Amino acid sequence: MNPALTEFILDHEPAVRMGFFFGILAIMAAWEFMAPRRELSQPKAARWANNLAIVFLNSLLLRLLFPLGAVSMALFAYNHEWGFFNYFHVPQAVAVMASVVAMDFAIYLQHVIFHAVPVLRRLHRVHHADLDFDVTTGARFHPIEIILSIILKFAIILVLGAPVLAVMIFEILLSTASMFNHSNVRMPRALDRFLRSIVVTPDMHRVHHSIQDHETNSNFGFNLSWWDRLFGTYRDQPEHGHRKMIIGIREFRQPRQADRLWGMLTIPFTGKVTGYAINRRRWNSSK
Repeated sequence: MNPALTEFILDHEPAVRMGFFFGILAIMAAWEFMAPRRELSQPKAARWANNLAIVFLNSLLLRLLFPLGAVSMALFAYNHEWGFFNYFHVPQAVAVMASVVAMDFAIYLQHVIFHAVPVLRRLHRVHHADLDFDVTTGARFHPIEIILSIILKFAIILVLGAPVLAVMIFEILLSTASMFNHSNVRMPRALDRFLRSIVVTPDMHRVHHSIQDHETNSNFGFNLSWWDRLFGTYRDQPEHGHRKMIIGIREFRQPRQADRLWGMLTIPFTGKVTGYAINRRRWNSSK
């Protein structure tokens, strides 16, 4: 591992990640303004204020609970020769590429599990309850889900022995890809077809936010689109088209429940989780 590169990443990682976050947010927001895919059902200002408020809350909470972060965990694993790539001294380039792909697959599996296990689905409802679908939806998660996700991420880094550079790349991909594929943007169909052969596009992921059970239990990928195709969870288009499909969850249709900060924080503790368990997916529906 290159000591100079490692030192640079450790010193500048927060600033680089923040730069990518706000840069992609600005780009996608401008694209949404110039070429929206759907008309929004709720006032954008209020939704954005509350969605970004939960992002700020989550960031503050993670900084307090896990001040060292995922990159430092990768350095810890390297220094102690923990994890597959460190133990077997796999070449750096191979370890970086394999780690990024492996962590991408792990996030896919995590997403599936958060739909399949009822108690985890309660947490994940916060993400799906958004009444609209735009760039801020990609960063909207309940604090408890965020905490569980970073603990899982730490475990994956330790098992893999993921290099510091791989974790840095993955952390950037995690936020930028999520904002991209949650954006309310219109792109040429040919471009969408080309891109989704490799990565998850907004049209591909929007299906996952449908109110219909069999549609929301599909297209779990966050960056690479391969996993949904390999494991049979891919759905090409929503049954009623992107403009007419309904976004959200049946139980949470009022803005004060779905799009206000206090409502988002209390969603996991409200009502019952019914009709969304992945083992009740309607496999006979057309893909």
